[in-house]
Amino acid sequence: MKRKIFWKKPLNQLIEVSSGDQGLKKVLGPGGLLLMGIGAIIGAGIFVVTGIASADYSGPAIVISFVISGLACLFTALCYSEFASMIPVAGSPYTYSYVTLGEIWAWIIGWDLILEYLVIVAAVAVGWSGYVVNVFASFGLTLPAALINPPGVEGGIINLPAVIVIVFITGLIVRGAKESSNFNAVIVLIKLAVILLFVIIGLNYINPANYHPFMPYGWSGVFKGAAIIFFAYIGFDAITTAAEEVKTPQRTIPIAVLGSLLISSILYIAVAAVLNGMVPYTEFKSTAAPVAFAIQKVGIRWADIIVSIGALCGITSVLLVNFFGQTRVFFAMSRDGLFPETFSRLHKNYKTPINGIILVGAIVSMIAAFIPLTSIVELVNIGTLAAFIIVSAAVIVLRRQQPEIKRPFKCPLVPLVPAVAIIFCLFLITQLPTVTHLRFVVWLIIGLFVYYFYGRRKSSLTGEHTS
Repeated sequence: MKRKIFWKKPLNQLIEVSSGDQGLKKVLGPGGLLLMGIGAIIGAGIFVVTGIASADYSGPAIVISFVISGLACLFTALCYSEFASMIPVAGSPYTYSYVTLGEIWAWIIGWDLILEYLVIVAAVAVGWSGYVVNVFASFGLTLPAALINPPGVEGGIINLPAVIVIVFITGLIVRGAKESSNFNAVIVLIKLAVILLFVIIGLNYINPANYHPFMPYGWSGVFKGAAIIFFAYIGFDAITTAAEEVKTPQRTIPIAVLGSLLISSILYIAVAAVLNGMVPYTEFKSTAAPVAFAIQKVGIRWADIIVSIGALCGITSVLLVNFFGQTRVFFAMSRDGLFPETFSRLHKNYKTPINGIILVGAIVSMIAAFIPLTSIVELVNIGTLAAFIIVSAAVIVLRRQQPEIKRPFKCPLVPLVPAVAIIFCLFLITQLPTVTHLRFVVWLIIGLFVYYFYGRRKSSLTGEHTS
């Protein structure tokens, strides 16, 4: 008998469980899911990371950095689409790994995703707080430093705006996927309107001289910029965690994953090109809000508040979808016995995993409220890249192990496309700082201890194999 840590979850069992009393309500359609994907991808990347990458890494060649990151995501998205249409169950990469590679790999990727989503949600909540403070300041209102900063930062006691938005999102997700999707659709449409308005206005203020030198840091800077702005593309994977709640997942999920990635890529490249045409790339070193900065620099004062509203909507949608993804991964791991069963119990009316949602909300609130978040973009990136590598490898493995399984959407040119995805992701990992690699290893070691002393003993597969 194989060692228990390599036991795999039978695919038919996963489908059966997700369709029974422990399954989630199927309420999401193609439009809502597509907007969830766009909501998850377009946010902090376009309003924050674009300026950082231009100033420190890519210069005007950031458009090439976006193309490189987008291609890496495209190959991976094709792999995700095959799995999500074939295994429409909550958990995304965690679930795919359980079916193809075994329990230990599922645990590693699930533990990895927990870190990814926790850090994203906490970081985005802090960013949301910063934009709210700026909006108040634009109206001449200064919020008390003690209530907008964590302890140790400019006399702070608690980052209260970050806590407030997390509590709101927690309540929304408790109500259900449909309610979350409807709210997300409204704020995404507002965000897209603001981005298009910026591009249209900005085209009239482009100075071609700002594009020279086009590649000030060489190809090395372009590749490092691609590794940093990869953070901007994270999100299309989050919508696959909602597969169990999609009405026709076999068709809807591939459309939503690939469609949201394509639309977001076009908008990112357009905004990056306009930004660097409006303002010299070196001037973005002094700001964490490049879109608002560019508008102020060329003297379009009336657009400030509009950009701030768009940024708030963008950040809120990223916060919502990634929080949603975190709770679904947590729910799937709990349903499999790797976490306590209480976190997979469903609310009797809303049919959502309420205990898990509240726990995640509480943890993220404490992180955002009391801990200064620095050097976190890279930590999120390495976790996501690791997940992408495992999913891509799993596509190759399952094609060989179970070629007879019905695949409503097939990733083209297997194993070439998954192999290219793996190579892209490995290369981007090498571009990240060494300290990021070390932090990631420490997190995985902690996870292996948790699995050894709890997960492997309580796993639902243990009872099946011993009965």
